[in-house]
Amino acid sequence: MPTHRRPTYDTLPGRRPGVDEAEAALVEHYPRLVRLAYLTLPPALGRHRRVLAAHAVVQRVLPRSRKGDAPSPVPGQRGTATAAFSWTRERVVRDALARDSRPRSLRAFVSRRLPRLPAVAGLRLFPRAGGSDELALDQALFAVGSPARAALALGVLEGMTAAEIRALLTAAGVRDAAGALRTAERLVSERGGRVEALLGAPEFDPCTVQTRPTDLIRRRHRTRLAGAAAVLVALAGSVLLAMPDHDGTESATVADGAESPSLARALDPALLERANGDAWSDTSRVDFSVWPARGARTGDTALLERALRVWGGPGPDVRVSATTGTGTVPPAQPPRLLYAGEVGGAAVVLLHDGQRVARYAEPLSGGGAPALDLARTDDADVTTAAAVVVSRGPDGVRYLLAPWVAESTTRDLLAPGTPAADLDVSRDGVTGPVPTPPPSGEDCTSWPVMRLRSSERIVERHAFLVTDLGDLSPVHLTYTPLPGTGAPARQPREATGGAALASWARTACSLGSLRGSGVRAVNNWAFAEQKLPETGARSTWVCTRADSWRGPGRIMVQFQQPAPSPVEPGTVVAEDRDTASCSRFGQHVLAGTHWRAPSGTWYLLAAGSRDVTRITASGGVRADEPAGTLAVRAPRDSSVELTGRLADGKELPAVR
Repeated sequence: MPTHRRPTYDTLPGRRPGVDEAEAALVEHYPRLVRLAYLTLPPALGRHRRVLAAHAVVQRVLPRSRKGDAPSPVPGQRGTATAAFSWTRERVVRDALARDSRPRSLRAFVSRRLPRLPAVAGLRLFPRAGGSDELALDQALFAVGSPARAALALGVLEGMTAAEIRALLTAAGVRDAAGALRTAERLVSERGGRVEALLGAPEFDPCTVQTRPTDLIRRRHRTRLAGAAAVLVALAGSVLLAMPDHDGTESATVADGAESPSLARALDPALLERANGDAWSDTSRVDFSVWPARGARTGDTALLERALRVWGGPGPDVRVSATTGTGTVPPAQPPRLLYAGEVGGAAVVLLHDGQRVARYAEPLSGGGAPALDLARTDDADVTTAAAVVVSRGPDGVRYLLAPWVAESTTRDLLAPGTPAADLDVSRDGVTGPVPTPPPSGEDCTSWPVMRLRSSERIVERHAFLVTDLGDLSPVHLTYTPLPGTGAPARQPREATGGAALASWARTACSLGSLRGSGVRAVNNWAFAEQKLPETGARSTWVCTRADSWRGPGRIMVQFQQPAPSPVEPGTVVAEDRDTASCSRFGQHVLAGTHWRAPSGTWYLLAAGSRDVTRITASGGVRADEPAGTLAVRAPRDSSVELTGRLADGKELPAVR
């Protein structure tokens, strides 16, 4: 499990060092020890309490005796320093493991609530928030026990071997040290060796923290009511002593749900992350993490608190929806505020927790129920994080645009020759209504899209198309043109040119079948061109690939022959789900179909991508063509199996 080895320290100390030796080791390695304690302590403490507890654990490990178990060796001897650090590290792990977020005795209850150094009044401390990878690791650490977290930190950050970790954990009182080590090794293997870099990030550094005030209004109320509270507590205590015992199930449920320290921290509106207004123009990561908080109600604490509480535990009257593959659990840490304002007759709050966008909406009048919508947005970029739906109504969809969008227009994919129309955008970045594409099964007479252009502060005049498929984030549309003769393989490009618009004009209406399925991007790949028999006209083979936020994709292969109308849909000849075909991980494709010539004769047509050098047909029709396309006479209902051969000699089955 260790990714490196620090060859300086023994596994376990052979003796207890004196206070001077221990203090020297503690001061020299203080940041390492505090990070080790922070990772081992229960995440349920919340980041503020865990930061203070980590510092307290390390500062209280010094032995009381000035002398150790044996006479001190010569000052400065290396073995003394290593033994002192090893003993200190073992005490830090032991004390951090012994810390429980739920005290089991009155003495522990009182001692943990008495002022103990270090203590902070009026401020909340927490490490700097990381990205989606750090958030995912933090959530994984939350799900395992303290021994496993300690084993992970000791193996990855301290470079200890498995035997050394087991010995230290056993000495610290862990009963199943081997099980904790196995869990830690699983966490490392799941992240492909990136755990060391993630654990070394500011997300897990309790020595580099940010500060925020506590709830100022609540603090003022507490000050005013301190005397009355003391009287009420005394009175309540006397009443509780006089009450008979019961199982306390209801109160336990409320305490565990509403008052959980980690959940309370994540749902505290005072701790919401807010990016600087120009952060997007001075970073290499252009996504939701650099969106500033916008809207007229970003300072409405009551609205923000309602939105967070609904996300933390929606009641039965709340309409909750989530795109495919999106979890509805509360955020693990305070999310980022993207927007809070009034749009379409509702108060709307948009939040982002590193992996999901949450939209909370409550009617401004009429007494309707609030709604919570969730959608995955992990690994979003300049295009897929360019807009979020803020409202849907009879007049269309309104979006909140990313701060880097400098220009926005609308166009109809079924009218490729019609110029784009300007789109109104408010000062807060909210667009005017954009017409909604028709649902699947209805007459497809238009397909509205937004054409957005990024600011030149991050990229030179980069324009792209997005369209609504019913989710919170619109879908990015791209296009890959026909392969050029002798040219390298083409890469997907923005669907803004003439050839791209012409291709999407014949494909757009097929997008309706993808509605509400969590699609991130759709690419139209014109992978082959074929001369038709008898007529000599040229047809195009297109593979349309839809990638989801979850990862799996689905494809649809179309045969587009010359048509009198530029928007006539192509013929769908094959489909497949959960496949890598037609992507950079599946760059070869082969498909075929039966086609009737104007003379009435039926043919079997087939075509492969650029690396297909031979196509073979077997079954009801037998043919072998040493080329990337095939056209032979065949009965309309003949059953045929197609196989392609690639330039490297490998076989390629056809998409069915």
